[in-house]
Amino acid sequence: MNATTIDAPSDEALLKDPFIAMLIQQIRAQDTHGTWEGKSDAKLLEPYILTSEQRRAMPIMGDPDPDTLWRLDLYHNAIGLAIERATKCMVSPMTKMSHEGFGRTVLTTGRLIVVNRHLRDVHRFGFPSLAKLAEAGNKFVAEGISMIEKYPEVARWE
Repeated sequence: MNATTIDAPSDEALLKDPFIAMLIQQIRAQDTHGTWEGKSDAKLLEPYILTSEQRRAMPIMGDPDPDTLWRLDLYHNAIGLAIERATKCMVSPMTKMSHEGFGRTVLTTGRLIVVNRHLRDVHRFGFPSLAKLAEAGNKFVAEGISMIEKYPEVARWE
């Protein structure tokens, strides 16, 4: 075994990651009829994980389906809520996308854009592992917190 395998956090530990916990909370909040009550958190996150084989099986060009768009929205909502928890600034995600899956998502607070993300190939939205999902989400959360700390007067504009 190499050092990367030994040092990599387990999926059990990753499920306790603050961003992953926020994403799970967002998913469970959408379950108004209790359909997912018996499902584990790991099972709820499975659609966010795409193996390289699954990704290769997808066409290079394609229109995103509603479930993929819904997962993308929940992902950005979780990023926004994690930033809110850390900064006490209300964060709003906004997404503008073509029907082909190209566009942009911005997360704003006050008059400040805290995260600016270009989207492409949204029909292939997913991560190779739970660790990569946590890493990407935490990267955007840290970026948003950093922007608010750098420009607090713009972020707290009323």
